[in-house]
Amino acid sequence: MSSTESAKPSKLPPFDASDPLGADDLLGPDDLAIRDTVRSWAADRVLPHIAQWYEKGELPGIRELARELGGLGALGMSLDGYGCAGASAVQYGLACLELEAADSGIRSLVSVQGSLAMYAIHRFGSEQQKQRWLPGMAAGEIIGCFGLTEPDHGSDPAGMRTYARRDGEDWVLTGRKMWITNGSVAGVAVVWAQTDASDAGGGIRGFLVPAGVPGFRAPEIRHKWSLRASVTSELVMDDVRLPADAVLPGAVGLRGPLSCLSHARYGIVWGAMGAARASFESALDYAKSREQFGRPIGGFQLTQAKLADMAVELHKGILLAHHLGRRMDAGRLRPEQISFGKLNNVREAIEICRTARTILGANGISLEYPVMRHATNLESVLTYEGTAEMHQLVLGKALTGLDAFR
Repeated sequence: MSSTESAKPSKLPPFDASDPLGADDLLGPDDLAIRDTVRSWAADRVLPHIAQWYEKGELPGIRELARELGGLGALGMSLDGYGCAGASAVQYGLACLELEAADSGIRSLVSVQGSLAMYAIHRFGSEQQKQRWLPGMAAGEIIGCFGLTEPDHGSDPAGMRTYARRDGEDWVLTGRKMWITNGSVAGVAVVWAQTDASDAGGGIRGFLVPAGVPGFRAPEIRHKWSLRASVTSELVMDDVRLPADAVLPGAVGLRGPLSCLSHARYGIVWGAMGAARASFESALDYAKSREQFGRPIGGFQLTQAKLADMAVELHKGILLAHHLGRRMDAGRLRPEQISFGKLNNVREAIEICRTARTILGANGISLEYPVMRHATNLESVLTYEGTAEMHQLVLGKALTGLDAFR
């Protein structure tokens, strides 16, 4: 017997339909513990209520949920210090997957809090700003939001019209932001605005706007057919006067907000696979129990072909997310690679949801099952943090060296 033959295992482990590629072997005990903790929390606190919240278009008790998520260490999870958990990028990704398996709105709450608002303060803020805001945000006592998108400027943030002018030592902020997650309940808003380029440090700057300052409003946006269990708002700033220390000193130009978006997009790469997994599992369970023509529909070739294709794309997407997470942990993840992940995983997640809906037939449109809820949520996920077209152009430029944006 050769040494190669003797090294072979005597018995292969059984096939695991929930982990067909054995990807859990890539995870350590701490990774699995974090994943299981977040999954258990979502099963207990979100899944029993999410269909009702979604149908009513509300997220009741969002402040309590935020405090609970803070207690889990899920807010600003991959940041260090100031009460943050200092988890790895892979661990943060696993949490995003489990949260979005419950609902995209819950993952969005966490992403905007940690990857946008807290990340901006942590990376670009002064020590005083970090001490003031981050501990309370990490605990979920303070909710944050991130104001970049405007009614007329989404994919082209360089054209933003929100403007901050100097008035003595103060800044005076005027403008509007649109489609802002957490806006109406936020204790602090990170708002990006044009400033006079002739001033020292002029250009696009970030400002910390506390809730309740005169001239600042955050009316909630209603009548959404996607992300219904999420607080989405407009930010209105009418001559909001801010002290000199409200500006983020480390961010000048678009590089600041775009780096925050890259961090948030990374979480989406994982989160989209959570929505896809929930829809796939629902379809698989249904196919094994739903009978037509005297047998479970899972026994028909066309249904099995759908399930196989869904499983392939789901677990390829999870492997892609894991690979990008390892690169982020090693400090080697490029923005173009994040675009690769968001473009692929959100697009494939939507297709998985649509295919799952066909297996469930008419039941697929019912809120008794999660499939249609995830499908409609993913239509928003496809668009926010960069549309599919923008990520195609990011990759196109990287591949060709030619800029097709303008």
